[in-house]
Amino acid sequence: MSNNSYFNRDVSWLSFNERVLQEAEDTSNPLIERLRFLGIHSNNMDEFFRVRYSYIRRLRLSKDEGLDDDLEGYTPGELLATLSKIVTDQQQRSQNIYDALKSALEEFNIEIINEKQLTAKQAEFVKHLYRDKISPALTNLMINQTKSFPFLRDKSIYLAVKLTKGENQQHSIIEVPYSVSGRFVRLPKYGKQYVMYMDDVLRHNLDSIFHTIKYDHIEAHTLKITRDAELSLDDDVSRSFMEKIQRGLRNRRVGDLVRFVYDKNIADSTLKILVDGLEVSALDTLIPGGRYHNKKDLMQFPNMENPALEYNKHKHIPHPGIDVDRSIIKALKRQDIMLFTPYHDFGTIIRLLREAAIDEKVKELKVTLYRLSDESQIISALINAAKNGKNVTVFIELQARFDEANNIKWTNRLRSEGIKVVSGVQGLKVHSKLTLIRRYEGKEKLVDYCIIGTGNYHEGTAKIYTDYHLMTSDRRLAKEARKVFQFIESPYKQYNFKHLFVSPNTTRSNIERLIDREIDHAKEGKEAKFWVKINSISDHSMIDKLYEASHAGVKIRMIVRGIFCLDLNNSKAHNITAISVVGRFLEHTRAFCFHNAGKPEYYISSADWMGRNLNRRVEVTAPIYDESIQREIRDHFEILWKDNLKSRRLDANQQNIYKVQQGPKINGQEELHEYVRKLLSKG
Repeated sequence: MSNNSYFNRDVSWLSFNERVLQEAEDTSNPLIERLRFLGIHSNNMDEFFRVRYSYIRRLRLSKDEGLDDDLEGYTPGELLATLSKIVTDQQQRSQNIYDALKSALEEFNIEIINEKQLTAKQAEFVKHLYRDKISPALTNLMINQTKSFPFLRDKSIYLAVKLTKGENQQHSIIEVPYSVSGRFVRLPKYGKQYVMYMDDVLRHNLDSIFHTIKYDHIEAHTLKITRDAELSLDDDVSRSFMEKIQRGLRNRRVGDLVRFVYDKNIADSTLKILVDGLEVSALDTLIPGGRYHNKKDLMQFPNMENPALEYNKHKHIPHPGIDVDRSIIKALKRQDIMLFTPYHDFGTIIRLLREAAIDEKVKELKVTLYRLSDESQIISALINAAKNGKNVTVFIELQARFDEANNIKWTNRLRSEGIKVVSGVQGLKVHSKLTLIRRYEGKEKLVDYCIIGTGNYHEGTAKIYTDYHLMTSDRRLAKEARKVFQFIESPYKQYNFKHLFVSPNTTRSNIERLIDREIDHAKEGKEAKFWVKINSISDHSMIDKLYEASHAGVKIRMIVRGIFCLDLNNSKAHNITAISVVGRFLEHTRAFCFHNAGKPEYYISSADWMGRNLNRRVEVTAPIYDESIQREIRDHFEILWKDNLKSRRLDANQQNIYKVQQGPKINGQEELHEYVRKLLSKG
């Protein structure tokens, strides 16, 4: 359904998640990687329910059933019904794919077995594993003995156990532990390699778990729940911003239940106890499923030491402008350098920070941090700089969804080291990716070096997300990067930016200005075109501007990985062509180029074209002035545009039909790796 102007963002997002399912089906992908794509699909679906589904559910509970502009012409009730059907279909498809992959593993002598398929020696191994490592930390909640129904967390897996003795029944809930070996246990190898779910390890040991209770029959079925992840911040002015975030996290812990998935073979009496105890309402999604849930754990399916079952290891390609044994700062005096991760090594950024930390001429370091790894080398480098007497300021976004607790931890750690930490301002997320290094050069003159990027300073995601990190000493950009840091500290002051586009103030107006220029060129009969590569586009005003440009004759090409709210049935959209590329790496670079009557202008950005990025976040879009980097960005786009193995056409119905074109088969991401490698040999 559409309102003839915009495609619904949530239906579009589920269409993106179907592309992930397609990767799990794609036989050209290695077998274990296909299992991991199933895990990614499940993880995405969990977040969808925690955020978007729960948001629409709140609308349904709080509003009249009228059409909602924010829902692209749906009522909340209509949209919930539509989404529930799509989700149910995808989950059934996911289960079918899992069953097929499980059978395919057996062809490689890898078998996933349950507790009833163990040999005597395997059973002995599982018994010892339970007694020695699992039982000491096991939580076993006897429902009949508790005063109130136990609280269930939405990231955990539980076994619902029913014990029967004659007419009497007892029920228990056991949280499946991950601390021993994760979700999967590798059993001793006997000809084949055997893997077992931790759920089944517990099932095999039910007699030991309940050895003090007399019963004639015992059964255990898996269940999981999903809760509303909205983070509510109260208006108590006496509380600090961090206190409000912490209080919001505690409230999230007990958020409303929005999805309950259970083994369809569970007894009706057990299901009723669970539904009543969890207070499952009619609006909640009650989903009968298979024997195992939390397929997101497949993302960590164990490496079976068979190279054919996983992607070939890609080695990082050194950047031709950086010598491993020489100063990066000196290199930046000569030229701009753009890292293209994961093809280039994200560790180069850490190297630059460590160099700045021990450089006696460096006076000051400023960094914005949105998401961080659990063991962050970025944090280590910043602490090192502070201990060496540098003035270090870190801007940590406490409202980074699902990373709030981790960011609070790092905030406290940095402050304990005497580092100034700015935690943002309520209502305005700092999503820009910036680093500023201020260094004394010449006669006590301060020179600025900066990094402007499209992705987080996160060592883990940098291995699988494609991102740009522009490293430069260009005074035009570095001076304005310093202004952005001033803006973050004083967001209600006015700052003028000539080169950078900075949300929430100037990103929208500047992009509209660039589009209007192409419209003017089209009306003058000149060649008019531009291309855009982003993660998502849902902002209605920006979409209207694209329709206007297309209708005026501007040719527009778009690579959009995720949400795509343009309705290509719209008669004004006839000059817009769009694809989505989903493959080995998560396409996260944001860049665009405007033809400008033969004098093209290139930009990279931290912002998608969504209302939140344009209106409610601190985002930075940077022009690319270096001609060699302009050529690289252009070539990157053209290589992906020619992909005909991992690209899908974003047509009017977003049916995820693979792009077909004449000529050789092209995997864009593999071609990009080869392109970056060739640049090194030329350099």
